[in-house]
Amino acid sequence: MNQPIHRARARDLGVIVGPLPTGRHNAITDVPGVLVGHTTIDNGSDLHTGVTAVVPSQLGPGRWALPAAVYCGNGYGKLVGSTQVDELGVLESPIVLTATLSVFRAADALLTYLMNRRPDGLSFNPLVGETNDGHLSDIRRRPIREEHVLDAVSRASGEPPAEGCVGAGTGTTALGYKAGIGTSSRTVRAAGRAVTIGALTQSNFGGVLTALGVPLPVDELIPKADRTEPPGNSCMIVVATDAPLDARQLGRLARRAIFAMARVGASYSNGSGDYAIAFSTAEPDQPLIPDSQIDPVFAAVLDSVEEALLNSLFAATTTSGVGGRISHAVPHEAVVRRLAAAGRLARPA
Repeated sequence: MNQPIHRARARDLGVIVGPLPTGRHNAITDVPGVLVGHTTIDNGSDLHTGVTAVVPSQLGPGRWALPAAVYCGNGYGKLVGSTQVDELGVLESPIVLTATLSVFRAADALLTYLMNRRPDGLSFNPLVGETNDGHLSDIRRRPIREEHVLDAVSRASGEPPAEGCVGAGTGTTALGYKAGIGTSSRTVRAAGRAVTIGALTQSNFGGVLTALGVPLPVDELIPKADRTEPPGNSCMIVVATDAPLDARQLGRLARRAIFAMARVGASYSNGSGDYAIAFSTAEPDQPLIPDSQIDPVFAAVLDSVEEALLNSLFAATTTSGVGGRISHAVPHEAVVRRLAAAGRLARPA
């Protein structure tokens, strides 16, 4: 299990998405009580995969459910537990992300975690999503085991999460480049109160990378690259907030998270399973933000998801995988030159 190599995030390069301020770390963990943990499996050859867990610490004795919603942009995927979230409007478990053929083992492992926490429970709803990392990783080996999931959940912390080729993003690709895990956050005022919105993405979808409205096609930025490109695949987006919202309103947030994929050039192809999960950690006795005053939260979702998607690519590193296939990292210098020429950089890089 290798440690991810640190690469610049979007803001490090002068790519500033929107005018809204970020949270302290510009990460989903800026939402109080939201933790993230990774387990990475990377043998440098034919296994590039792992687990990423988003763990709301508010789930515990006295409060075993949080308001939540799932939005399916395109249902070509395996999101275990989603129908109960749709039906009841609550999240009852950490959110675990992994590879397509390992999602069922991951769900069973998460069930172990939930049963250990509630020995008297008779029904549980583990929520586990996936994208297909089979372009770079031998997905049929299904290397994810119970200890990998439990490790990601138990080691989840409120520190800034690692991004790029880590956890569930170790073997993913998107928009022609190597991708992975990305995160971002925003702080806004809505209905007279300060709230934080954070996003985490597992990026693995097709299209043409676009930053701040400027196309950055791989054939132009890396014209001589020896590469093959997978079909559409998928994207998982997790949105967390401490804004007091109910399940219906969180469904509106989840829809806007999927809309944000268009900003970075997503093709929304037939084979792309695109899902967003949104949940609120607000105390249940707080008055809900009225729909008439929710616009700042919508803006925060769009900007934080867009930046999280960019971070998932900018932080990733070139990876050689199964069958000799290569996925190239976004070339930062070429990106900066093109955005500077278009007058889109916020500051000299």
